[in-house]
Amino acid sequence: MQWKNGDKTNGQVVAGGTGEGNGLNQLNSPIDVLIDKETDSLIICDLGNQRVVRWSRRSGTTQGEILIDNINCFGLAMDEQRYLYVSDYRKHEVRRYKLGENIGTLIAGGNGKGNGLNQLNYPTYLFVDRDHSV
Repeated sequence: MQWKNGDKTNGQVVAGGTGEGNGLNQLNSPIDVLIDKETDSLIICDLGNQRVVRWSRRSGTTQGEILIDNINCFGLAMDEQRYLYVSDYRKHEVRRYKLGENIGTLIAGGNGKGNGLNQLNYPTYLFVDRDHSV
């Protein structure tokens, strides 16, 4: 839902809205979202469908497009160079993706669940600063 500032009654559906499911016009447990200002679109972590999707914010949009599939995504971030960072809850890792690519570069974790310096334990939300620190 998109709400205009000050308007508490007239929200507009901007992604999904056709019930829970795995179609390109549906979402299933969306858990995180960010706005890609360059393309005026939403990038959504669709946890239940194990994918990251992009939905245009332009009126008339009826479905999204899959950016990354087969990922247990939980958190998203984008840096100023438009690299997408995604936490994978099940693989205990964070990967960086160039938009349009389905295979990312391992940034953190990836060595199983744990408390070692090279491990993560169910990573969720993330933030990337100007120095690209996660």
